[in-house]
Amino acid sequence: MSADTASEAPVAPGISRTAKGRKGGKGPRYAKTGYLFVAPFMIAFTAMFLVPLAYAAWFSLFREQMIGGNVFVGIDNYTRAFTDPQLIAGLGRVALFFLIQVPVMMILALFFALALDSALLRLSRTVRLAIFMPYAVPSVVAALMWGFLYGPDFGPLAQLADKIGAAAPDFLGADLMLGSIANIVTWEFTGYNMILLYAALRAVPTELYEAASVDGAGPWRTAWSIKIPLLRPAIVLCMVFSVIGSFQLFNEPSIMRTLAPNVIVADYTPNLYAYNLAFVGQEYNYAAAVSFVLGFVIMAGSYLFMLATNRRSRS
Repeated sequence: MSADTASEAPVAPGISRTAKGRKGGKGPRYAKTGYLFVAPFMIAFTAMFLVPLAYAAWFSLFREQMIGGNVFVGIDNYTRAFTDPQLIAGLGRVALFFLIQVPVMMILALFFALALDSALLRLSRTVRLAIFMPYAVPSVVAALMWGFLYGPDFGPLAQLADKIGAAAPDFLGADLMLGSIANIVTWEFTGYNMILLYAALRAVPTELYEAASVDGAGPWRTAWSIKIPLLRPAIVLCMVFSVIGSFQLFNEPSIMRTLAPNVIVADYTPNLYAYNLAFVGQEYNYAAAVSFVLGFVIMAGSYLFMLATNRRSRS
């Protein structure tokens, strides 16, 4: 067939030559439709997140003065924040909280996920729901509930210790307060991380388990050599979420402060410090700068953790 004959080939009814030459004729029209679907989210994201964020960044460059009102001071608020001993102490406290709480939570979440995936656990759906249920409880309610349990006078733990003739631990004291808050957060978020790890386990091809069984690997060997290595991306994701959550700790210490005001002070965590600066001390500009410094610390911590994890996986 010659080139002229090919060019005169008939076109199917209902399809124009122009549409035929464009990969089905769906490019520009379908692209515009996609933008229309994305537009509501982008409008809401810009109005509710980007614009307030930009305004807060601009607001942090000013300082309220008795004479002159808001005065532009550049990065003076950030310089003050990076040398603020109260902010530095709060950052150190939440870093210690991360080192104590997150490993315990991740070990429990990994254990429950492996147990549920092993198919040896009876009533697995009920157990999965029971472990996940604390995540559905609002953090304020969880802090109030555990605050009642920690109570030194009428709390059930104190009453139980009194009945057996033992001294009840001072869960709301300065020595145990950080551990008490860590226990609340662990109770709340173990189920959430367990669900993420369990979902990742369900995506592992069953052929790997069958091959391991043929090679004589038992359940423990399969879990250690196959399941846990394949869970590394999910574990990294959970750890990044935990870095963000730990440094943003606010609800639990804010509620527990009403029970132990002498232990949990205004700068106990960076978020609590920024809140008190803004709504108690009326230092809105400096509070905005502290919030951005906290955001920088979280981004840097998450980046360094992922960088260290990627280097370890490559080696």
